[in-house]
Amino acid sequence: MISKILKRVYIALIFVFLYAPMFTLIVLSFNQSKSRAKWGGFTFKWYLALFSDRVVIQALINTLLIALISALVACVIGTITCLAMNRMGNVSKSILTGVTNIPMLNAEIVTGISLMLLFLFFKAKFGFVTILLSHITFNIPYVILSVMPRIRKMNPSNYEAALDLGAGPLYAFFKVVLPDIWPGVLSGFLMAFTMSLDDFIITHFTKGPGVDTLSTKIYAQVKKGINPEMYALSTLIFISVLILLILINRMPSGDKEKEK
Repeated sequence: MISKILKRVYIALIFVFLYAPMFTLIVLSFNQSKSRAKWGGFTFKWYLALFSDRVVIQALINTLLIALISALVACVIGTITCLAMNRMGNVSKSILTGVTNIPMLNAEIVTGISLMLLFLFFKAKFGFVTILLSHITFNIPYVILSVMPRIRKMNPSNYEAALDLGAGPLYAFFKVVLPDIWPGVLSGFLMAFTMSLDDFIITHFTKGPGVDTLSTKIYAQVKKGINPEMYALSTLIFISVLILLILINRMPSGDKEKEK
């Protein structure tokens, strides 16, 4: 009995330490007063001020465009890579799987500096394109991680049967293979979109002057002084990422129910 109570208290403390700061941030985003120690009444003015700020809106557009394009491109490359890896021998597949896992295990600051040095070597102009290429690069392993288990469960005889019945390779892929692996592809897309939306370190090292995403914009604003608009912006980011993560975590359970 005592052990159960202690476990519940321990879990409750973990949730408090994890979410109390975010809850405080959300409350402050509705505070009429700029003071963090004084409650001045409930208001939406910081959200209205946020959406009237052109610089922040441009950073939001950049963030969404980069997240969407990088997730889509990473999904295409990652899915093709999984299909190719599935036809390799066990040794080659193991080696390539290890290589694709390295970016996920590597520290983000190392990845960010490495990409920055790569762009400097090729004398690339830092800006929207360099951020996009960087996000595609670190998103691909997450797509592979999501798609590969679905491909391993897929029955290869279905694709071969479609070819025997006269379907072309592309038609057979879109009508037979893609529907089987679609939950993994969608899960990989959502994961890539979330990672891109939330990234700061790699973006900070690969962005150019005059180009900002929400994460880098918040960092720049905080250095000048905390503006209540940033509370509202952080709240919106937190809620968006939370919704995406809930969708990602619910998808595997849905797949299992279908298999049952």
